[in-house]
Amino acid sequence: MKRPTPVYDFRAFGQAIKAARKSRNESRNTVGRELFISPRYLANIENKGQHPSLQVFFDLVTRYHISVDQFFFADESTEKNTQRRQLDALLDQMSDRDLKIMTAAAAKIVELESAVE
Repeated sequence: MKRPTPVYDFRAFGQAIKAARKSRNESRNTVGRELFISPRYLANIENKGQHPSLQVFFDLVTRYHISVDQFFFADESTEKNTQRRQLDALLDQMSDRDLKIMTAAAAKIVELESAVE
């Protein structure tokens, strides 16, 4: 007798991958070629929630800096969500001068948000 297990719905994951891919202006053909998968397979993951293989899952989350915690532990507070991971990846590409500018901008945003509350 087989143990009943709930089947995970990958649609939210697929939507996150699609949004990240589009934000980088990448076509499915480009991603498919670089990850050695068919563009149709990627389209099915993005649009239909098709279950990716573990390797494709790993390749996509690392390529787009997607936090899987938000999908698997949605009810718990996550250490770093996808937006934080993507911002970290962008910050890693900046010079020290750029980081000083970003730090000042972030401090000003926090200051303004505190003033509104």
